[in-house]
Amino acid sequence: MQPNRQSIVHMAKKTKEKASAKATHKPAVEEKKDHIFKNFFGSVKNEIGQFIVGLVLALIAFYMLIAFISFFTTGAADQSILENPTSADLGVGNEIKNSTGAIGAQMANYLINGCFGISAFFFVIFIGVAGLKLMKAYRVKLTKWFICCSLLLVWFSVALGFLCGTSFADSHIIPGGLHGYNVSNWLTSQIGAPGVWLLLLVTAILFAIYLSRETINLIRKMLHPHIPLDKLRRHKDSSPTEEKNLSGEGENPEGETTPEDEGEATVIDLDVDTPVTTLEEEMSITPVVDEEVPVVEEEIPIVVENNEEPAPEGDEQEKELEMEVETPEDEEYDGPQLEPYNPKLDLENYHYPTLDLLKKYENNAPSVDAEELNAKKDRIIEVLRNFGVEIASIKATVGPTITLYEITPAPGVRIAKIRNLENDIALSLAALGIRIIAPIPGKGTIGIEVPNAKPRIVPMETILASKKYQESDMELPVAVGKTISNEVYMFDLAKAPHLLVAGATGMGKSVGLNAIVTSLLYKKHPAELKFVIIDPKKVEFSIYAPIENHFLAKVPDSGDAIITDVDKVVQTLNSLCVEMDTRYDLLKSAGARNIKEYNAKFIERRLNPEKGHKYLPYIVVIVDEFGDLIMTAGREVELPIARIAQLARAVGIHMIIATQRPTTNIITGTIKANFPARMAFRTSSMIDSRTILDRPGANQLIGKGDMLYLQGQDPVRVQCAFVDTPEVENIVSHIAVQQSYLSAFELPEVQVEGGDSSGAADVDMNKLDPMLRDAAQLIITHQQGSTSLIQRKFSIGYNRAGRIMDQLERIGVVGPAQGSKPRDVLCQTEMDLDMIMSNL
Repeated sequence: MQPNRQSIVHMAKKTKEKASAKATHKPAVEEKKDHIFKNFFGSVKNEIGQFIVGLVLALIAFYMLIAFISFFTTGAADQSILENPTSADLGVGNEIKNSTGAIGAQMANYLINGCFGISAFFFVIFIGVAGLKLMKAYRVKLTKWFICCSLLLVWFSVALGFLCGTSFADSHIIPGGLHGYNVSNWLTSQIGAPGVWLLLLVTAILFAIYLSRETINLIRKMLHPHIPLDKLRRHKDSSPTEEKNLSGEGENPEGETTPEDEGEATVIDLDVDTPVTTLEEEMSITPVVDEEVPVVEEEIPIVVENNEEPAPEGDEQEKELEMEVETPEDEEYDGPQLEPYNPKLDLENYHYPTLDLLKKYENNAPSVDAEELNAKKDRIIEVLRNFGVEIASIKATVGPTITLYEITPAPGVRIAKIRNLENDIALSLAALGIRIIAPIPGKGTIGIEVPNAKPRIVPMETILASKKYQESDMELPVAVGKTISNEVYMFDLAKAPHLLVAGATGMGKSVGLNAIVTSLLYKKHPAELKFVIIDPKKVEFSIYAPIENHFLAKVPDSGDAIITDVDKVVQTLNSLCVEMDTRYDLLKSAGARNIKEYNAKFIERRLNPEKGHKYLPYIVVIVDEFGDLIMTAGREVELPIARIAQLARAVGIHMIIATQRPTTNIITGTIKANFPARMAFRTSSMIDSRTILDRPGANQLIGKGDMLYLQGQDPVRVQCAFVDTPEVENIVSHIAVQQSYLSAFELPEVQVEGGDSSGAADVDMNKLDPMLRDAAQLIITHQQGSTSLIQRKFSIGYNRAGRIMDQLERIGVVGPAQGSKPRDVLCQTEMDLDMIMSNL
């Protein structure tokens, strides 16, 4: 049945209406979809969305890092699967060894071997940095990171592909990846190997210039070593156009780099060295404090873009030219004023002792043949087995005079059982000085120290020529000898801070003291170090008398700098106590905690010499035959030594006392408590060893410089370096012929008790000191009558300051001495002083 015309028209009309309805509803649907996308991107832009995306990127970077690292160890096992993967090989229950599974293994294999090689790690770095950036944990310039990572990715890939070539053909890792391998082969075919080297060098230099324009100055410096870097930096182009092109900001007429410019520096994570500190600060990842706080770079355009009419370009160029011309003149003018103080300037031509002054011994290397080692090893094993002690292993370490046999006992063997066999092992080896260390600290072995049949001398020349001594940065480096493992043993006397040396007569104690002095003389300038030497025997240290004006210190008018009289010993030790107190006063006024900080401030000219500040040298006090001093002077010597040992470390005064009788009445508890560093040569009994080291061991040494050094928990066995008397004479002669100070370093003179009461009566008023009036004005100003005040303010000796004080008492400016209290000031005004001085 055919539809009529009206029905057809009606159907067409309905279809048209539906179509129009769909047309009217289509924009609404699209609008809804656009709204969804806008919400998504808006959420990415807000803080929460960025944090989530950043967190995901950081986790992806961490996942990739684990995959890459695991690929280096498991790639060989997974290679057969990764080259021809199937769904069965990569499905559940696969045999992939990579820690991150099949996906991680495939990704690592593709990016490392299939693409860029080891440099694929730059992917991980950039993704991780991008994640941290989005999380707002750190503020970085993501564009700079992307450019740097991309360039380094390609450069290292080509470089590794060129350098390694087919060297890793049998390995599961291609260092440069297929990209680096193919590109390097193509470059080699076109420009040859030298051309590839030059291309890599040029691109590296261009990349360094992109990171920092300071690279240009460094290259100029390499081409012309005599031109100073400061001059190169002054001639740096500072045109506004160039600044604008480099920084992307507005003009900066003064040519100064802004934080935007600094952003072009290298990141520390990129492992590219940059000589400019500000560049490192910009490219390093710094924590975000507040995103809305304006950074420094936003303040600079505000200063430049003001409401005033901008100056013409010609005027700006003229100002820049004037700046470039005037700045060097200002620097030359201000330079000498800001130049650091040089304490060595008075003796700037001083030459340190040279190694050729010391004697060179031939065949000084330890020579223990295999026959001797095997014979002693067999005897040790035999003795232990005879007593039912089995060992798992044994090895020997040959030293200059001692060989250390390290044995590992079998399971179930008690250490005490081996320790009790000391005498039996010594009997079997027919050796003197067997010492058992059970166990060796830090190792799971037991040590048996056996003297060598042919001991070797450890020359001082080899110790001082060693790299360890030459490159040492210790304040007071002391090189004493070599350990059992033939390593040079050194310690810093400034950190010791005081040393106790003991040992029987003839065991090397005096040679050890000479080695300490020698190692200090080779490192320190006369302005940096002074010795106070107390030698009751009168002959041990008299060899150092010629260098009195260079390195020795003494009390004024005390005669020889090498102190041998007991009365002068007490006076010198008390003088050191006064020096210590004076130094503490200086440190207090300077706000320094120790002598190192104080001298650093003085060198930087942050302390005023007119206020009594001066450069403070280290003072090393050497007391030989301490036992004889205790017997003759007793408590008068022990008290100042104990006081110096307790307090003087921070002010640079360090003590070394030596005795051949280490008994408890000589080395008292007070002395031991304040001398943490001990140097024990061979002693005659175990009791003496316990007195020095608080343990046995020194009685088992073999003598001739064999010693135990203790600073901490466990002693170290050292063969002391040998320095003979002719060698010391050569060193002293080398120093003595050079320019010296006018006199020895003066210690403050100690005021004799009861001397002030009659001092004023004995003053000769016909010989008034030229500084009398200045000293009187100083005392009136401070209203404090103190001899040390005059000494410190006028930088004069204690004797002269005392005479001035006696004259002031005689003319009535100050009252008599009142013990430790300051004198009363009798003159209150300068008018009264003028009347007194006019009467004179």
